[in-house]
Amino acid sequence: MGIAFDYAPERPEHIGAILNGLDRYNPETTTVFQDYVTQQCEDRSYDCYANLALLKLYQFNPHLLRDEPVTNILTKSLTVFPSPDFSLCLHLLPSYILSPPSSSTNNPSSNPTPGDAPLSEAVQKLTTLNNLLSGAKYREFWQTLDKDDLYADLIADVGGFEELMRVRIAVTVGQSCREVERGVLEGWLGLSGPPFEHFVREVCGWGVDDTRGAKGMVVIPINKENEAKGTVVKEEVKFEQFARVIRRAYEQPA
Repeated sequence: MGIAFDYAPERPEHIGAILNGLDRYNPETTTVFQDYVTQQCEDRSYDCYANLALLKLYQFNPHLLRDEPVTNILTKSLTVFPSPDFSLCLHLLPSYILSPPSSSTNNPSSNPTPGDAPLSEAVQKLTTLNNLLSGAKYREFWQTLDKDDLYADLIADVGGFEELMRVRIAVTVGQSCREVERGVLEGWLGLSGPPFEHFVREVCGWGVDDTRGAKGMVVIPINKENEAKGTVVKEEVKFEQFARVIRRAYEQPA
């Protein structure tokens, strides 16, 4: 049996009581959920069900919406890819936030539009990261993350963001590969040199064979996901099942 969608082992009792009662729709609980998002960012816990409840409150009460909790929720949801949490959160945001910044930002005399808001730009940036992760473009993910100061601001509140992302990427790679060239994996993890070797050996428990390839080969132990298994398809069909077909083949047309 899989884990329930609303399960979060680190969830405080008072948050669970709100989620299981009518208070989850009470606007006065908005600040409680906002503080809980901050707590998740600090202690590296994650509670998608509670975060969605806060976004739903924002949906019902647009005047209560705050930029920082929204961006923190989206950033935290990236750390659990390839789960669909980012898309779930994204679809609870107002349409004007999802629209890309308009060209009016280049014209100070024009009237601002909803898409010009800083939150809209931040959401677009985070969506770009999510698309790169979904397409397994891990090298481009790290390059994009490093080239814009806005990304540094967005992930600043989320403790251990880069480490969490490397762990998730490593889990995905370990489920699909048995061997990876060292140079390729360095790009996927955004690491090189001693930090790369420490992460691969100590965190992932993988081996590095420096005698193979130009830079060496990373060897991933066999697990139930990356193990090659032969599939044997066997069908038992009795001759009696074809009796009618054979009989009709000899029947004279009417």
